Amino acid sequence: MRRLLIRLAKAALLAVLGFWLGGLLLYRFVDPPATPLMVIRSLERGALVAYRPVGLEAVAASLPRAVVAAEDGRFCLHHGIDFAAVQDAIEDYGESGRLRGASTITMQVARNLFLWPGGGFLRKAIEAPLALLLDALWPKRRILEVYLNIAEMGDGLFGAEAAAQAHFGHPAARLDRNEASRLAAILPSPRHWDAGRPDSYVLRRASILRARMAQTSREQLACFER
Repeated sequence: MRRLLIRLAKAALLAVLGFWLGGLLLYRFVDPPATPLMVIRSLERGALVAYRPVGLEAVAASLPRAVVAAEDGRFCLHHGIDFAAVQDAIEDYGESGRLRGASTITMQVARNLFLWPGGGFLRKAIEAPLALLLDALWPKRRILEVYLNIAEMGDGLFGAEAAAQAHFGHPAARLDRNEASRLAAILPSPRHWDAGRPDSYVLRRASILRARMAQTSREQLACFER
């Protein structure tokens, strides 16, 4: 029985590793059909979520800029993990006792594609090497493109195209700076905040993001803008 259990565990581990490696290679070129979180949300709702992947060229330039300003200002400068941000988070924890996130866009893509939602040391321990591998195998532009397609941006809404249509009534290609900043502003809690009907907090955060966008250097945008 013990040998059987060991064999089953090895087979399961190989299957998971094969899924990760296959996904890393396939999704470099093909849009993922769904993510684990999309499946969970669909089961919770009893209906499929809205998910319409599009190329980065079909998204207004203001949205990737807003997302980078909101989620990962050093996206073009690190290799999947922003170790400077991790160090800052550790120092803040030592001073305040509160641990703030240091997830990069690349880490979020790795998590959304291959792992489960929620926290925990185990998931972080798997997420980090996946992010490094993702950064090594994919160009930055593709990482950001997939992020903008699979990120949750509202109740039952995944990706820029579905969110733009639902919140603003037009395609992601026509998003203006205000709309883009509002979508980026709700990313930390997209089912709690509403980009289409923003409260004062979302409006204030969106205004801060627009200021950050104006201060973004060419170096911070060079890896995904043509």
